[in-house]
Amino acid sequence: MLARKNLLDIKNYEPGKPIEEVERELGIKEVIKLASNENPLGPSPKAVAAIRAALKNLNRYPDANSFYLKKRLAAERFELEPSNFVMGNGSDELITIALKAFLNEGEEVIIADTTFLIYNIASQIANARITVVPMRDFKYDLKAMASRISDKTKLIFIANPDNPTGTYCGEEEVAAFMKQVPQSAIVFFDEAYYEFGRQKSDFPETLKYLKGGNVIISRTFSKAYGLSGIRVGYAMASSTLASFMEKVREPFNVNLLAQAAALAALDDEGFLKKTLSNTQRGKDFLYREFGKLGLDYVPSATNFILVNIKKPSKEIFNRMLSEGVIVRGMEAWGLNTFIRVTIGTEKENKKFINILKKIIGSK
Repeated sequence: MLARKNLLDIKNYEPGKPIEEVERELGIKEVIKLASNENPLGPSPKAVAAIRAALKNLNRYPDANSFYLKKRLAAERFELEPSNFVMGNGSDELITIALKAFLNEGEEVIIADTTFLIYNIASQIANARITVVPMRDFKYDLKAMASRISDKTKLIFIANPDNPTGTYCGEEEVAAFMKQVPQSAIVFFDEAYYEFGRQKSDFPETLKYLKGGNVIISRTFSKAYGLSGIRVGYAMASSTLASFMEKVREPFNVNLLAQAAALAALDDEGFLKKTLSNTQRGKDFLYREFGKLGLDYVPSATNFILVNIKKPSKEIFNRMLSEGVIVRGMEAWGLNTFIRVTIGTEKENKKFINILKKIIGSK
């Protein structure tokens, strides 16, 4: 056996099927993808223009330190220093960077069940001791998580808002939790859906916890700004934590086009507002339609909804796939009658509901 022993029991992460693969396999056209929480409006137009302008420089390596992007985020967005930022190939990479930088042999990671699968997968790869704390009503149970902290705890991953449930922890919950976290443990707030979550009046602004020195906050341009295809995210932390993360970060991990696009996307407030408006309209529509169908769903602070179809999710996934609609089955999370559906355009949402009605109404 040439592989490391701890890899034997790890299940590979299975992403949502791409549109091209479904069209090729099933021989159908006009497939819509509502599986991966992508922006249905496309990418930020300003980001696309910046990519076009940067194409002439593809013969050059990107700025290894993302100097201008860090400077812009630090000075104009967060009133931090560039040294507080670590750039990543999406926020997924920042999770693995944190594990590489801070986890020693025998130390522990605390995660929730049900949450983003990469926390568990990356922690297994890092050979961490993993403590899994069940959710309560599809929501992080921060009190229970705090009670499980030990002198072996090094990292605590909190997706806020969470994927795949769409729920979030409010300001008071987070404040109470942070009071119980010792300096020896690092809290990693994964805020990939921050732009959507902050629409809630009690959504926490976790930046204030950076001064404590044991907090990492990650965000991404993949969701609200529509840049999933070029993978660019960032982590904010104390300059000390960030410096250790930089030691294990791969050089040139954020490509030239991604840096240019992210810089331009920060100026595209109009696109962001359009995205948030489309998300809310689509969410209201889907809530109403699920109610008419008698289906239970989890109210969401994101751009997707977790819904109980009351039939095996694999069956629903396959039947919707045959009709040209890609959703996400929840078997990997143990939610065997649930699907997760991304909020699409008005046309996409209506197509999804019409097909769902046909499936639900059939035997």
